[in-house]
Amino acid sequence: MIDKAPLWALDFDGVICDSAIETGLSSWAVAAEQWPDMPTQCPDDMLDAFRAVRPVMETGFEATLIMRLLFEGVDIEALLNDFNQQLDALIERDKLATTELKAAFGAYRDQWIERDLESWIRQNPLFDGIKAHLQSLPVNNWLIITTKQQRFVEYILEANGITCPTKIYGLEDGRSKPEILSELVKASPQRAIIFVEDRLPTLMKVMQENSLDNIELWLADWGYNTHQDKQMATQSERLQLKSLKALVDWE
Repeated sequence: MIDKAPLWALDFDGVICDSAIETGLSSWAVAAEQWPDMPTQCPDDMLDAFRAVRPVMETGFEATLIMRLLFEGVDIEALLNDFNQQLDALIERDKLATTELKAAFGAYRDQWIERDLESWIRQNPLFDGIKAHLQSLPVNNWLIITTKQQRFVEYILEANGITCPTKIYGLEDGRSKPEILSELVKASPQRAIIFVEDRLPTLMKVMQENSLDNIELWLADWGYNTHQDKQMATQSERLQLKSLKALVDWE
């Protein structure tokens, strides 16, 4: 029997959870351990700058590098326009290992959660209306595809009284989002799939795969993207620029 309800493939950070504050605070703390010349406490203006740069970040550990670059005086526009080169140059200059940065970032979050789960959850609020919407969806009608580590997703959903979906594809999965979507299409070729993502570059990678042509693609305008991203989405025949209301009011 064909399931007529669409399968919602949801990104997490920037679609379900407004994690920019917690990510900024955690990444500053990890950076301060890596570079002792940085103050222990993250200045408010650095958090504001991090939120502005957040649209070009793909994976959590990159936030540590962003914070270091902001501390060194690299401006927001330079990071937005030359993100990968800026990060690669820092990694090369300071002989950093990305595997160690990922481990340090995850370890700091684990320590914060163990020390004070309540405060960590407070810094990871859900977007308005998301909680009720996800609580209303059958667990087999939605899943998460994220570059966040799975356990952190589970902590946040469970703390908000949301039953985790049948599947959460997290950082540990090690595959790209187009690869995971391809697997979903093969598993349920007759089922409509709606992929909701806040990063335009990710959606553009999906668009390059002919096998994914039937997936409905939403750019979440409430998430971490720029005005230019939104404009590009409106000019695309394939992408749909959607509001948070469009998601939470879906029946």
